[in-house]
Formats: sequence, structure tokens, C-alpha cells
Amino acid sequence: MVVAKRTQPVMSSSPRRRGRKERLAEHTDLEDQPPVWPGVLGGRLKPLSDAEAEAVEEAALSLLETLGLSQAIPSMVDRVCAEGGAVTSDGRLLFARELVHRSIAEAKRGFTLCGQDPAHDLTIDAARVHMSTGGAAPGVFDLETGAYRDSTLADLYDAARLVDAMGNIHHFSRSVVARDIDDSAVMDLNTAYACLSGTAKHVSISITEPQNVQAVAELCYAIAGGEAAFRARPFLTVMVCHVVPPMRFAEEACEVLEQAILAGFPVQLISAGQAGATSPATLAGSLAQAIAETLAGLVFARLVDPEVKAIFAPKPLVADLRTGAMCGGGGEQAILMAAAAQMGRRFDLPTSSIAGITDAKTLDAQYGAEKSLAVAMAAHAGSNIVTQAAGMQASLLGVSLEAYVSDNDLLGNILRTIRGVEATRENIAADVIVEVCRGEGHYLGETHTFDRMKSDYFYPHLGDRRSPLDWEADGARPVGDVARDKTRALLATHFPSHISDATDRVLRARFDIRLPRARMGVAP
Repeated sequence: MVVAKRTQPVMSSSPRRRGRKERLAEHTDLEDQPPVWPGVLGGRLKPLSDAEAEAVEEAALSLLETLGLSQAIPSMVDRVCAEGGAVTSDGRLLFARELVHRSIAEAKRGFTLCGQDPAHDLTIDAARVHMSTGGAAPGVFDLETGAYRDSTLADLYDAARLVDAMGNIHHFSRSVVARDIDDSAVMDLNTAYACLSGTAKHVSISITEPQNVQAVAELCYAIAGGEAAFRARPFLTVMVCHVVPPMRFAEEACEVLEQAILAGFPVQLISAGQAGATSPATLAGSLAQAIAETLAGLVFARLVDPEVKAIFAPKPLVADLRTGAMCGGGGEQAILMAAAAQMGRRFDLPTSSIAGITDAKTLDAQYGAEKSLAVAMAAHAGSNIVTQAAGMQASLLGVSLEAYVSDNDLLGNILRTIRGVEATRENIAADVIVEVCRGEGHYLGETHTFDRMKSDYFYPHLGDRRSPLDWEADGARPVGDVARDKTRALLATHFPSHISDATDRVLRARFDIRLPRARMGVAP
């Protein structure tokens, strides 16, 4: 029998066995070995067989080549036709298959989505998984009353700073709409400001109209210390739904896309048809259409700038065909997102998927079941950025602030499953088994156990693992109540200051910022 060499000394049973504190003191490096991290490698889940994935790819390429998309903007027509595309007699822009293949092959890979703080940089490469918020919900479930109400700019800032404090939410995508601002230009600018002030992590927002892009760019340049500094380390992505399914471009959004790329922003290219309404009722048909629509956006983005950091984001949605209403919590949505992520991995493109858009309205069993199923499947399929994974409720209609805090635990557990079993010779630890069986007969006092208790195990921050009697003695509180208290405490104390006071005053003198400084915990 071959026995692996131990990397740590074995505890002998004959000398005095040292106390737990003594043993832990010898292994203080455990704190530097977290059980989960941004960019855990996924991609093992493949709901499509090779033949099915090939059929979806072929259908998407054929649709682009023979049907094309309507309502292409003039600059897109010029660029695509110069590379072998054509316009049909009824005005549909066709994409040559060779052009689509070249766009996929030459797309930028292995890039960084930068945080304002480099400690939050995300490596978007291969099947590395990162958890994100998202949704652009029109409402929130009030932290104090639980009642649904219109969302505000202050709610958006609060959501950003909660995410700033959550270790397992790696990226902040604008989650609610500032319904208290009517003017779209002012709303776009203040959306960027609230997100960027609330967190030093990478931020993604959408921009309503092309004429609003430059103001958001100027805000980012000012925060970065200049245009060149931002272009070198862009910390904000512009998300663009460049299509209005089925197979039709959104003209204004395409102009936003073009302007955003020219301004130096990374972009996320989103197709979000709804099965049975704006895409086929079958999951395979909805997927194929979404892939085609998203690839069309990728071709255009790369023709604007071959060096663009573009994220492939087919996000087909599912409807309850009894009512036509969108439903994000079913098994259909979960498997569809996993399949979309698999197609991204097939093309080896930086990929984002939508998951976690539970239909539940509160932190209950439906919430946990639906969110866990969808997020886990998209992540295991290797989506680089899983959006809507935290905070979202009510089929994209509402956000819960306390859900960010509880979801931090849920996402940590999911990330741990993605990391896997890691069945290496060292991890199997056959030598430890031999020594324990010939010694004390248990692993509780082994150095090997203490070495791995932090690096191999994720411990929830809110999840309750006490006995029923201890839980009852402490008030028998459900996790939602515990999360609400934690959220209140964070909102009362966590005011990120990565943007200096001097810079903030310069921004306010230059731009129409609507979020009061007092609301941000600083003097007027």
C-alpha cells in the first residue's frame, strides 16, 4: 500500500495532547485560505448534449444568415455590409456566417472587470463564476414595513452599500430604478453616481438614451482622475438590451451601445425574449433565438471597436403561459439559464446569465428553493457573471434589502458546491485515515482537521445551526428577522468612502447630483 507523504506533522497519541487554542495558534494562516472566492471555476454542468448544443448553434447562425434582424441603425448597416453582410428587400440585416465566426474567434477574453478598489477586480476568464445583483426593479419591499413601494435613488445607494459589505456578492448591477427622478438624463447620471458611491466593486448600469452616455462617461472620468485613467481601468459596465425580440434591433439602444463603446466602457450585450410571447414557447427555440440576437450584438460591438470588453449575455426568460406573466422561479427558467451559460462556454465567450429572479415576495421557502435552484444551475454551467443572484424578488418587480444579507450566505454555499470535492491524493488523505485508525480512532484532535476547518468549509453568517432548544431560548427568530436586524445595523454604519470628500464636492459642483450628502453619512 502506497501512503502519501504528509504535508503537516501528525499529532502523536503518546505526548500530552495540546489544547485547541494551542493548535489553532500554530495555524494562523488558515484565515488566508478562504473556502470560497470570486472566480471559482465552474462549467461542469452541461444540460445540452454535444449534438443539442451544435443544433442550437447551427440554428442561430442560420437565422443570422438567412433571416437577419430588422431595424438596424445606419452605422451598423454600413459596418456589417462592409464585412460581407447584406440588407434584404424588406430591410432586414443579414450577417455572413464567416463574420459571425470571426467575431466569436477574435472576441476579447481573459480580461478584468475593475473595481474602484483593485482588491475587487474580477478576472473574467474561462468558466470563472462571479455573483451579481441586478434587475432594474421598479419597487422595493420596505425594510421596516415589508410593504411594496416605489423605489428611490436612496434605495439604490443603500443596495450598493449593502453589497459593498457582502463578501459573496462580487459585482453590483443596478438593482432598482430611481422612481423619484423623472428626467431620464438626470436619472442615468444619478444612477451611476449612487452605484459608484455605494460600492468600490465593479458596477453595471443601463443608460436610457444615447445623448446621456457622455455625461455618465464624464462622471466616471472625474472619479477615476481623468479619461485616460478610466480607459485603463474602467470600473463601470454599460448593459444594453440591443434587441427587441423577436429578431429586431432596438435602435436607440444600439446607439447607446455604440456611444458607450466609443467612450471606453465595457458592455454587456443582452437579449431577453420571453418564451411564448417574444420568443418560441419551447426552451430550445427560445435559446436559439437569444443566441442569435446576442451574437448579432457581439458582431456590431466588435466592428465599433475590436478591443471592446464585451460580455455575451443571452438571457431568455420564461412566462407562465396560463396568464402570460413572467415567472422567474420555475425549473424551466433554471435549466434555460444553464443551457445559455453552456452555449457561452461552447464559444468560450465572457458570459452573463440571469438567475435568482424568484417569484416569491418575501424570504420564505419559495424564495430559497427557487433562488437556490436557478443560481446553482447557472453557476455550475460556468456563467462568468450570474446577475439577479441576490436581493431580487417578485419576478423582477421588487428588491428586498435584507435579502442581500441573507443571500450572501446562500451564495457562499453555492460557491462551495462549485468548488467541488477536489479529490486529489493530498485531499483524500489516506495516510491520515491510516494513522487515526491505528491511533485514537477519531479526527477531532488531528492537525489535518484544524488545517482544513477554515479552508474547506463555508460557515454561514446568518444560517442557524444551533439545536432547537437553543434557538427557541434565543427567541425562535426566522432567518428573515435576523437578516433584517443585520441590514439595519449595516445601513446605520457602513458608509463607503472610497470616493474622497474632495472629489465628491467636485462632482456635486459639476453635475446635478440628487442624493443628499447627509443621506450618505457625511456633512453637507
